[in-house]
Amino acid sequence: MTLSVALLGTDLIGQARTGTGKTLAFGIPVIQRSVSPKDPDYADLPQGKPQALVVAPTRELALQVSSDLHLASKDRGLRVLTVYGGVGYDGQLDALAEGVDIVVGTPGRLIDLANRRALDLSHVHALVLDEADEMLDLGFLPDVERILRMTPETRQTMLFSATMPSAIVALARMHMRHPMNIRAESSYDTSMVPATAQFIYQAHDLDKPEIIGRILQAEDAEKIIVFTRTKRQSQRVADDLAERGFSASPLHGDMAQVAREKALTKFREDKIRVLVATDVAARGIDVRGVSHVINYTCPEDDKTYVHRIGRTGRAGATGTAITFVDWADLHRWKMINKTLDLPFDEPQETYSTSEHLFHDQGIAPGTKGRIVDPAPVERKPREDRGERGGRGERSGGGDRPARNRNRTRSRSGEPLAEGAAETGATATATGEAGERPAGSRNRNRRRRRSSGGGAGSAPADNA
Repeated sequence: MTLSVALLGTDLIGQARTGTGKTLAFGIPVIQRSVSPKDPDYADLPQGKPQALVVAPTRELALQVSSDLHLASKDRGLRVLTVYGGVGYDGQLDALAEGVDIVVGTPGRLIDLANRRALDLSHVHALVLDEADEMLDLGFLPDVERILRMTPETRQTMLFSATMPSAIVALARMHMRHPMNIRAESSYDTSMVPATAQFIYQAHDLDKPEIIGRILQAEDAEKIIVFTRTKRQSQRVADDLAERGFSASPLHGDMAQVAREKALTKFREDKIRVLVATDVAARGIDVRGVSHVINYTCPEDDKTYVHRIGRTGRAGATGTAITFVDWADLHRWKMINKTLDLPFDEPQETYSTSEHLFHDQGIAPGTKGRIVDPAPVERKPREDRGERGGRGERSGGGDRPARNRNRTRSRSGEPLAEGAAETGATATATGEAGERPAGSRNRNRRRRRSSGGGAGSAPADNA
């Protein structure tokens, strides 16, 4: 729908649901209207200056768009460069110095390279903002406006988004010239892929890994993306699934860029079956063969829900979207359900042993949530405490000797001689020592005090 308009150089706003091929909708016009090094007019252009710029909100989306453009422009010989943060500047600076034709990048790194005077955007004839609504959610609007001011006013501006917030409309009015709005659907509530089956389960947090482990063994289960709310939760769920025997890897913002790219590559090459990702790190993931998308927790809003489940059922394929709703998130889910006009107002209470779970997901009866036995817990050996029943002599020449508990001391605390100790102990026991026991003196003192006839006291004999 957009090709005929974009090839004319007209500004346009394209709106369509995820997974419908928006990349080629702007990629083909950008490639077609760029001058190739094989063309005779290439000598008249500023050598090595970018002719087109594509701005993406995340590194993963930038890599995906760059890969598609590189494949589509291979016959024309256009040089495509991807720039993003989290990696060194040297490789990107060298590529810009040699010359590029199309630049795909994230806003932060594009501004850094422009400030270094390594990136010159003054000759760009086409500017594309991909997933513009996500740039607003990530706070990139000031950076995007700054990039727009670096480009010529005569450029062609194409803006693609799954949703159209008011801020996007304002941006279009300020920086676009009579844009044409092309919408693939009649309303926002149809932005979900029709071929994706949706299931909403009210589940307990401690039972969710067991449920996922059983879903992974369903009949049609292939690769699965699990979306979590926090980075720590992403790491914990991935570790739990790996302990159960499934090949899983986390994908979140705390990971180094090299580790994130390696995880995505393994996921694409079927070396990893489960990718546990946060929203920010997973924007723009386009991987073939994703059969299930699982929301480990209830999404924040309806837009997040639409983008998450859009990772499956792409390019005409079917998919399954499963959402776990905690008891505390019931109100949030009802708001999402009402906004998207879904028929899941009351999620069904579900456990790993529920019969409807096995029936809905095609899980064989008796399937458990792990494919390997749990690792045995290592216990430290107890120390040898000698013979049973006492702490007497210990084995080994270097141990302490047994303690002598028959020790007798005088009133001043000095130890007595062996003979004196025996005499004192005998005198105390038999009462033959010259001094009477203390208990006897106390009893006599109380008896004299009570017989003294004090006020208010009665004689002891009258008691």
